[in-house]
Amino acid sequence: MSLYYDNQATPWTELGDGIRRKIVGHTSQLMSVLVHFDKGAIGTPHAHDVHDQIAFVISGSFEAEVGGVKKILRVGDAFVAAHHTQHGVVALEADSVLLDQFSPPREDYL
Repeated sequence: MSLYYDNQATPWTELGDGIRRKIVGHTSQLMSVLVHFDKGAIGTPHAHDVHDQIAFVISGSFEAEVGGVKKILRVGDAFVAAHHTQHGVVALEADSVLLDQFSPPREDYL
């Protein structure tokens, strides 16, 4: 666990289909992840078995669907998806970025 996050020194991990991520930091109970989307990139709808997630819009905009409810999210907006809640996004602009928070941390990201 690092005490600081250096954005310039941290490379993006390419996920394909116009999506990339950087792990900002994590503890044994919490994880923060930046996720960058190209325009039109899709965060495929899914649900987590154990992870609660909050996704905060840093830049751009998204069409989000959480628990069957669609909403346009802009900078400063967020969605909350408790575990077992279906959620997904579509980036509406180039350089759209979410700050995802997970509890517990996503071990599959480490």
